Amino acid sequence: MACDPLVMAHLPPLTRAESDAAVERMIATEREHGHVFWALDRKVEGDFIGFCGVLPPRAPIFEYEIGWRLAHHAWGLGLAREAAEASFAWAWQNLPVPTIMAITNLSNTRSWGLMERLGMVRYPAEDFDHPDLADDDPLKPHILYRIHRPEPAAA
Repeated sequence: MACDPLVMAHLPPLTRAESDAAVERMIATEREHGHVFWALDRKVEGDFIGFCGVLPPRAPIFEYEIGWRLAHHAWGLGLAREAAEASFAWAWQNLPVPTIMAITNLSNTRSWGLMERLGMVRYPAEDFDHPDLADDDPLKPHILYRIHRPEPAAA
C-alpha cells in the first residue's frame, strides 16, 4: 500500500524500510497500550485492505487519534466508514477519553469528508503545519477534526 501512488498521494512517500519500521512501531504500540491502527482484512476474501484504529497521544497532537488508510481497490465501498465507526465504538467502550481527534493534510478531501460524515467537527484554530515535513512540502498544512464522546442514552 505504501508504494501505491494513489494511496500515498496525500502522504509522504515511504521506502520499504520505513514502511517496515512503521509496522514495528504499531506492534510495539499495541503491546504497550492494547490498541493501535489495526490491520483490516475483508471478511470473506481475507485479503488485507488497509488499517484503521485509535492511537494513544503522541507528538505533535497529544490526544487520542483515529486514523485509517485503505488500498485504493477498497475505496468507495463504505469500508473506511465501517472501520472508523467500529473503532469509535471500541474507543468509547474502552478508553476514558472525552474526545478523539483526526488529522490530515488540507488537500485530502476524501479523508476529511469521511471525518465530517462520521460526525467529526473541524477546529480551524488548531490547524497546524506538520513538524516532520519540510516547509516547502505541499503536504505540510494539516487540519484537525474532533468528535466528543456521545452522551449516554436516556433511560
